[in-house]
Amino acid sequence: MFENTQSASNELVVQWSKPESEREGTPLLVMFHGFGSNEADLISLAPRLPQEFTIASLRAPMREGMGYKWFHLMNSLDYSFDEVKASVELVLTWLDEVKKNHTKVVLFGFSMGMAMATSLQRRRPNEYDAVIGCSGFAIDAAGDPFFDDDAVAARKPAMFWGRDQQDPVITHDKIEFTNTWARSHVDLTKINYSNMMHSISAQEIAHINEYLRVKVLAA
Repeated sequence: MFENTQSASNELVVQWSKPESEREGTPLLVMFHGFGSNEADLISLAPRLPQEFTIASLRAPMREGMGYKWFHLMNSLDYSFDEVKASVELVLTWLDEVKKNHTKVVLFGFSMGMAMATSLQRRRPNEYDAVIGCSGFAIDAAGDPFFDDDAVAARKPAMFWGRDQQDPVITHDKIEFTNTWARSHVDLTKINYSNMMHSISAQEIAHINEYLRVKVLAA
């Protein structure tokens, strides 16, 4: 049974994998859904991830059809990096409230959600134990000082990136930037999957489960 809450301070809707009485002292895994989805999407993966984690799945702040988005699509005329900054700061305000109750913090993003997860890492490079990215990308911010990429490169934080090379959604320029950025900034574990397209496969979830156990829980 998952529990939905809303933070009064910043209007983030959060779906939790555990009741509040069972969260304190656990590692925290924060989930970011993709474009047009919602907080109920990725939380369905919770039973297949290490049960030591408390999982918090966040709803993006901007409406998109029947779902939500973290910012406009980057090829849209309405896209602005200021939207990315606003979403990142919204999540950071919420995280500042809850992270003190947890022993570790891992960021998990699918598609546009991976852009959010990597953006939080780049904004505050020393606060997270790992980033999990599925079928997504990191944002080319053209050197905007909002991201402290030099500090990321100095720390080399752990990052898992899984994707299908035939993914029809994430464009080549985003993949090329993400690949170049990740190889020079993070301790990267990258796995290419077949016949997964733009999704998360059972095989990938098994790999993520193992990755979390080895790179986070056993660290």
